[in-house]
Amino acid sequence: MSTSTISAHDLAEQLRLLRAERSLAELHGLAADTAYLADLEAEIRHTTAAYVGAAVTEIASLRGRLSGPLHG
Repeated sequence: MSTSTISAHDLAEQLRLLRAERSLAELHGLAADTAYLADLEAEIRHTTAAYVGAAVTEIASLRGRLSGPLHG
């Protein structure tokens, strides 16, 4: 089983695209499509959570490479 990792940068870009999609949907009259907007909002929430997790992991990994492991 292979595991793929998406960088925080890639997730931030995905978030920008999702937010742009939401803005365009509202601009083009899709605000009344509650199912579509609910799915889009759920995807934005999940991607935001993944982005935060990836960013924290990347920061911790960098700190570990720069300073070595914590002891104590």
